[in-house]
Amino acid sequence: MTIALTETAAKRVTTFLEQRGKGVGLRLGVKTHGCSGMAYVMEFADKVDEHDTVFEDHGVSLIVDPKSLVYLDGTTMDYTKEGLNEGFKFTNPNESGACGCGESFTV
Repeated sequence: MTIALTETAAKRVTTFLEQRGKGVGLRLGVKTHGCSGMAYVMEFADKVDEHDTVFEDHGVSLIVDPKSLVYLDGTTMDYTKEGLNEGFKFTNPNESGACGCGESFTV
């Protein structure tokens, strides 16, 4: 199992963690949401729980709970700027579809 960050995404996460002043990494997960069924969830992590899996990439710890890991395996997280829009983008080989607004996905 693997989850990766591009160098651009890692730099952005590192900047956020430095500005925050604490945290062991970024927690990634999925939740039931939107018209397609699932959405990505990101939050700062201050600790690693017993059953979490930790991935290290470009100096950043990505922390994933066991339920989300199945849906995120093989995912690469990038940080992109397109015109006035910027944000994290997920390339997930497990996705079978996404809603038109881009807020949720199906596996």
